[in-house]
Amino acid sequence: MSNDRFQFVKDAIKDLQDRGVFRKLKVIMDRQGAVCNIDGKRVINLSSNNYLGLTNHPKMVKASIEAIKKYGVGAGAVRTIIGTLKIHEELEKKLAKFKGVEAALVFQSGFCANQGVIGTLLGEGDLAISDELNHASIIDGLRLTKATRTIYKHADMNDLEARLKEGAAQGFKKIMIITDGVFSMDGDVAPLDKIYELAKKYNAITMVDDAHGSGVMGEGKGTVHHFGLSKVWDIQMGTLSKAIGCMGGYIATRKDIRILMEHRARPFLFSTSHPPAVTASCIAAVEVMSSQEGKKLVKKLWENAKYFKEGLNQLGFNTGNSQTPITPVIVGEGALAMKLSDELFRNGVFAQGIAFPTVPRDKARVRTIVTANHTKKDLDIALDKFEKVGKKLGII
Repeated sequence: MSNDRFQFVKDAIKDLQDRGVFRKLKVIMDRQGAVCNIDGKRVINLSSNNYLGLTNHPKMVKASIEAIKKYGVGAGAVRTIIGTLKIHEELEKKLAKFKGVEAALVFQSGFCANQGVIGTLLGEGDLAISDELNHASIIDGLRLTKATRTIYKHADMNDLEARLKEGAAQGFKKIMIITDGVFSMDGDVAPLDKIYELAKKYNAITMVDDAHGSGVMGEGKGTVHHFGLSKVWDIQMGTLSKAIGCMGGYIATRKDIRILMEHRARPFLFSTSHPPAVTASCIAAVEVMSSQEGKKLVKKLWENAKYFKEGLNQLGFNTGNSQTPITPVIVGEGALAMKLSDELFRNGVFAQGIAFPTVPRDKARVRTIVTANHTKKDLDIALDKFEKVGKKLGII
């Protein structure tokens, strides 16, 4: 037995290397964009969550600089002490209006937002029913509560109703159904309309993690809006770091839930609030998304997604059940997914390989995400490289 107390760390790293799934962090040398310099190489970027290309929008850059001049670089405290600036509340009002709800509360990240609202609303004697492919932040948020947890098969409404029946029979104080809106690895969309009908039947609370749906689905307003449920859906989590192009997360919901989160949501209570520059940038992003320019960007995003997805399918790649700009190229073995990613990078395309435990062992893939900023030329070049590398590796 080794005397090295951290031999287990070395063993774990070696295991990753032996299985061909060890990765070094890629470093962007300039701005995040459709084409950018990664590790000194100019490549087409197909892995960014910057759906609408807002990270470099001049209105956001200008707002950020002006906020620093007016408010300084930091908020100085948690929101509940003296860390709430006027622009924090301005952002939350704009988010609530954009999402068509009574109120919104901003958190440091989407991860924190999920933990905050779940921890606020669920406790001992409650039941959470969660889709089996939900994001890790939902899984961890549930683990931190004393609520009973059960999983339903992915997007399977018969299984969901069976779980609801069981929960109703056991007499839980309250039941919450939690699902992603757009599933981040497969790009498919949760059937929120059917989930809502079941929730109404069994008097359950509805919650959606719409990190990849906000700014993308429903004319940019999200998956709930896409299904016409904005007036009746209970809780929406959105991020400020994907389509909005900056940093953070938020809960869009009822006024009374927001008030309770101000008093009980631990990530909100114990983390310093967003810097003024970040907050002002997010305000500017919501304004862009609410404008005609925003509508045009969403339209271009979907046009690009359709074009690229059809191109991959015509080449013979397996893109699974994707219905959104998230398009996986599923190859099966983890090592093969990493080889595909590496070969694409050598050919001028960056698409990150993803393997177990993020996805099942036999469904490793490179995940591609197109943005509104990609040109048709960018996508044609990327498709040409996918064809070249796919044939070289025997994938197509």
